[in-house]
Amino acid sequence: MKANTRFFGEVEIEDEKIITMAKGMIGFPELQHFALISDKEKEDPLIMWLQSMDDGNIAFPVMHPHKAMENYQPQINLEVTSSLGEWEDEDIFTLVTVTVPREIEKMTCNLQAPIIINMKNNRAVQVIVENDYPIKYSLAHLLQKKEEKAGE
Repeated sequence: MKANTRFFGEVEIEDEKIITMAKGMIGFPELQHFALISDKEKEDPLIMWLQSMDDGNIAFPVMHPHKAMENYQPQINLEVTSSLGEWEDEDIFTLVTVTVPREIEKMTCNLQAPIIINMKNNRAVQVIVENDYPIKYSLAHLLQKKEEKAGE
């Protein structure tokens, strides 16, 4: 599948790598096909992009939640994950959306509404967790670690 994207130019993603969200993202129900794009030169990038294949102008910055909060353990009503099909724990890949404001030190991630992807069939769903995680969890501690590492 090809998409002409705002941030990455024209990208071609193999059909079997397209992530399908039957209900779309929260606030974007019409967007149902996505590709996960990251810096291929970095083995474990902090930020990746969930690029809409339905609208090339829309890409969500995302990250693995355990990079923000090591002990992140979302409690999810399994009924909401029924659209993922059958899965084992090792098939699940979890992401959270990131907000990157002009003042980068105020960057946050949304731990309340993760995106759950079944890597076995590339079906995904964005859910609201039952835990009391914040919608705007500060990532300042990660930026500080990055600066300290760069200064070494």
